[in-house]
Amino acid sequence: MSNDVPLAWYGVILAVATVASWALTFPVRAVATRVGYVAQPDERKVHQRVTPEAGGVAMFVAFLIAISVAACLPALANLFGGSSEPLGLVLGAAAIFAVGLIDDVRDMSAPAKMAGQVLAATILYFLGVTWFQFKVPLAGFVVLSSTWTPLLTALWVIAITNAINLVDGLDGLAAGVVAIASGALAVYGIHLQHLGNLTAANLGPMVAVITCGICLGFLPHNFHPARIFMGDAGALLLGLLMAASTMLIGGRSAGAVRSGETYFFFAPLFIPFFILGVPLVDMAFALIRRTANRTGFSTPDKNHLHHRLLRLGHGHRRSVLILWAWTALLSGFILFPLYVSSVNAFIPFGALALGVMLYTLFHPGLRRQTDDEVGDETAGTPPPGAGEATEGVGAGVKSV
Repeated sequence: MSNDVPLAWYGVILAVATVASWALTFPVRAVATRVGYVAQPDERKVHQRVTPEAGGVAMFVAFLIAISVAACLPALANLFGGSSEPLGLVLGAAAIFAVGLIDDVRDMSAPAKMAGQVLAATILYFLGVTWFQFKVPLAGFVVLSSTWTPLLTALWVIAITNAINLVDGLDGLAAGVVAIASGALAVYGIHLQHLGNLTAANLGPMVAVITCGICLGFLPHNFHPARIFMGDAGALLLGLLMAASTMLIGGRSAGAVRSGETYFFFAPLFIPFFILGVPLVDMAFALIRRTANRTGFSTPDKNHLHHRLLRLGHGHRRSVLILWAWTALLSGFILFPLYVSSVNAFIPFGALALGVMLYTLFHPGLRRQTDDEVGDETAGTPPPGAGEATEGVGAGVKSV
């Protein structure tokens, strides 16, 4: 399409977001240490040294820089001209960032944090950053009514922000998962634009590109052993950006289904559940586990996917790399049909196989069996990776 955004400009914005996030993290680390914006070790955290947790500040400023640069480029004018969506995205990101910042400095109650997430979702909705329709197998397009759209927008923002926050449990885990997922989403959205199934003025791919960039820039500082954590401010920000980009892409696609590409054109409905499979599965397990134990969803525990990998004997870095690999595999099921359409029919079966493997590897019975085998030898011993700076059990489990 003649009015498509040239790929090179997406690359420029990716580079701007990456460099800005990387460069800003240096002064943010120094200032955070000086003013006491740090994560203190305690009995519910794995890390055993004081570590700055103001990475979300660098991420938020990098996001503002990247979207401002994009808005100033004539080649990207069709993404910003005459639309309230960029303003909604910035204001919604500012609201959720403020919620996370307050929670980092002084713990917020779960209802207060939920109210902040609803506020951010409301801003997105009223300024147009929401879904319009779904493409459902055997049902065609389902256009969302004005009655349901605000509720679905709020639920989606709450789900994704909490999923990212909960998975933020090891150094580099959340940043890497979101980098892979947002990169896959950007490729998918740009391809939909090229095919004409997504308008060239859709902001979703650009949001995904910026999200990927700020994660890539932050990762060198956050990978094990982390020199800075993103905190709730960063995790909630990433969650909101992923929620916004998936709604803009998954809830806006249109066009006829072409022969042999049925799965590909149904994918906008399912793409968030694939590319964000790791954090969403982790959140679902946490909800089931805490409901069964009759504890509140905000009650901390050490039974997340990354904790289970540690107990299975994987080290800190290996556990992170394994979960990155799962995210890459799940994202591949979305991207593969873009280039090899002849295997589309096998994609759902592959996805089911991955789900079964996840269930088998992380079934609670395996954990109990492992705990019984090690017995008293590990009683009172910290899990593998303890003693190094890690963010999750500090920032992730306290945040819902």
